[in-house]
Amino acid sequence: MTNMEKLHSGDIYAPGDEEIMREQLKCLEKLYDFNMTRPSDTEKREEMLKSMFAEIGENCYIEPPLHANWGGRFVHFGKNVYANFGLTMVDDTEIFVGDGTMFGPNVILATAGHPILPVLREKQYQFNMSIHIGKNCWLGAGAVVLPGVTIGDNSVIGAGSVVTKDIPANVVAVGNPCKVLREINDRDREFYFRDKKINYEEL
Repeated sequence: MTNMEKLHSGDIYAPGDEEIMREQLKCLEKLYDFNMTRPSDTEKREEMLKSMFAEIGENCYIEPPLHANWGGRFVHFGKNVYANFGLTMVDDTEIFVGDGTMFGPNVILATAGHPILPVLREKQYQFNMSIHIGKNCWLGAGAVVLPGVTIGDNSVIGAGSVVTKDIPANVVAVGNPCKVLREINDRDREFYFRDKKINYEEL
């Protein structure tokens, strides 16, 4: 198995491999061009993202700057995904994001890890585990999702949380390490923030 193939196998590999570096550079050149677009270049950005990502659905919006090890090459976005400023994707292997999910500023999705054993880290070995985020999720500003994590549909991850383990669907989860705070419930149908009521007639 080549080092390039090991990107997606979960095996330890050498990221400084010549083939990897050559392919990664091509992706980073595209990412640079995307980040240099003007705010009015909405159609241009959409076309660029289609060429950069593995998959990206309709009506997705990513606010530059976007940071990604492979420029989105192994990223799969559904439709209507929104990412605020500074989304960082360590996309050394696949990242899956469902329809309607939103990312606050400076969210990090990190698929890559390094062995704990110092002698292996001295040689810069790493491994990658894919990330799966469901539909209609909201990840608050500065949230960090670590390798191998799955977040279920509709769940909310609080700002600044560090998600080290899987989070089920339909919950609010917060903290470092991120833990389930509560299920999404009937009160959420009435209030959108603290004691602020939802006025459905105006929506």
